[in-house]
Amino acid sequence: MAEHTSSSITIEAAPADVMAVISDFARYPDWTGEVKEAEVLKTDEQGRAEQVRLVMDAGAIKDDQVLGYTWTGENEVSWTLVKSQMLRSLDGSYILKPAGAGDTEVTYVLTVDVKIPMLGMIKRKAEKVIIDRALAGLKKRVESA
Repeated sequence: MAEHTSSSITIEAAPADVMAVISDFARYPDWTGEVKEAEVLKTDEQGRAEQVRLVMDAGAIKDDQVLGYTWTGENEVSWTLVKSQMLRSLDGSYILKPAGAGDTEVTYVLTVDVKIPMLGMIKRKAEKVIIDRALAGLKKRVESA
């Protein structure tokens, strides 16, 4: 199994409110620094995204990618890479757990493999930066709604 990076944060909102922000891909450019465009290409019978095209700009790395999403119950979503210019693979998930007093613990797990050679230590550090920025942006977006 490939090494992954994960981190958690507590958000002052119910899991359903957090998942509503996570599943609103059209608004990603508003709160995620790296996502410049997001377009849902395919939805499931419940209207949830199954495939999403994301245009990313993370400084040195710019990418146009398509991710496939799998929704597990109401509190978990995972994704895998369908197509990319820069990445060989990308697997991630958000797992939400009620944390008492109406709060939610959000765990973000991410594994990235780039097409260009990169030391594992540098790759893990990049994953950690991506996760930390995403969780901070998600917390700010949910709690300011």
